[in-house]
Amino acid sequence: MVQIFAKTATFDADMAAYGPEDMQAMFTFMETLNKELQERGEWVEGQGLGGPSAVTTVRATDSGKPEITEGQHAVTEDFLAGYWVINVASHERAVEIAHHISTCPGPGGAPSNEPVELHAIPAGPPA
Repeated sequence: MVQIFAKTATFDADMAAYGPEDMQAMFTFMETLNKELQERGEWVEGQGLGGPSAVTTVRATDSGKPEITEGQHAVTEDFLAGYWVINVASHERAVEIAHHISTCPGPGGAPSNEPVELHAIPAGPPA
């Protein structure tokens, strides 16, 4: 699984810095990446996610009723902004994809160079 993150505290301001051309460049980058992954048979699924204000946290309670909080479950510097589930032949290929994602254009077209995390999805429970 490939995960991208954004800064929780500055998300709204960061997104406001994207002009229409910048936003289109980012979407084109992501669409091209998704198409390439699909054509190579590496795509399983992927999705961009809403910002921190679109998060709802639900927790079970002893009363049997859910505890619902608008926002993240913890105050953190970053939040999950999107993900891809990929099926690749090697760790090296996963690193190649993650590196490419980190070059996604930001405002003004410069590469964002944001960190991208790779997480292995186990095939089953530990033996």
